[in-house]
Amino acid sequence: MSITVNNISKHFGSQKALNEVSFKISRGEIVGFLGPNGAGKSTLMKILTGYLQSDGGSAQVSGLNLETQVSEIQKQIGYLPEHNPLYTEMFVREYLRFNASVYKIDKARVEEVIKLTGLTPEANKKIEQLSKGYRQRVGLAAALLHDPEVLILDEPTTGLDPNQLVEIRSLIRNIGKEQADGKPGKTVFLSTHIMQEVEAICDRVIIINNGKIVADKKLKDLREENEQIIFVEFDYRIEEIALEKIPNLTKAKNTGGFTYELIFDTKKDMRPAIFDFAHDNGLKTLQLNHKTKNLESLFAELTNS
Repeated sequence: MSITVNNISKHFGSQKALNEVSFKISRGEIVGFLGPNGAGKSTLMKILTGYLQSDGGSAQVSGLNLETQVSEIQKQIGYLPEHNPLYTEMFVREYLRFNASVYKIDKARVEEVIKLTGLTPEANKKIEQLSKGYRQRVGLAAALLHDPEVLILDEPTTGLDPNQLVEIRSLIRNIGKEQADGKPGKTVFLSTHIMQEVEAICDRVIIINNGKIVADKKLKDLREENEQIIFVEFDYRIEEIALEKIPNLTKAKNTGGFTYELIFDTKKDMRPAIFDFAHDNGLKTLQLNHKTKNLESLFAELTNS
């Protein structure tokens, strides 16, 4: 395993930021860490990088113990914090060479990461002259300089325009790909509160809410789940219990007025059954919207208090 987290807890005064969080991430996985603002995402990432200490539990990165081998772990991690700290008065290549000198890395590696992150056209510019998208590339390049096994990226796409989003998504996916020699790609642990980012980049999603893990799913499995959601509006309000006559219904909820959210445990399109139910009960169907359960609906279900 690249990352193993066992019952990690963290308090800030009376607030419990993390409540016995546990999960494992294999080498080469790209995992999205999703949750509302204040859910505990950044806190856990800072603990894994050794910036913060947990109040309980344990963690391993690349087989190394976080409690006793922090310096060794930091050599295995590339970290891009939410607020990308750059020396904006420096030139791109100058800044990366400065970082390389800290790690005692050959200058040839600087040229490799410049090429890898698509910074070649901007390498001789000052960082202050760059767009937000290219500044994020510089942060990623700095995180990759020492060729870490694990990348921890905290909100790497915040504030980017649509074109920059596509570029950074593609770059992150390529970093996580299997290498030409057959070795697994880098493990990427990506924090965000944007569902679309996880669906576009990741293999798996871990959802945290109020300091607790509330879901851990592969995106492939989520897409293949049977559950579907249908929103229906009738011309008259009826009791939810009456809707239980519809086959495969697992949950019915009135969402206001004459509108209902119906959840079914089947891949079969249940709209015809709803039409039949309405006809048999003297109702008119004014609106009918269908969708399979996706990450957005799962997130809303698990994080709405």
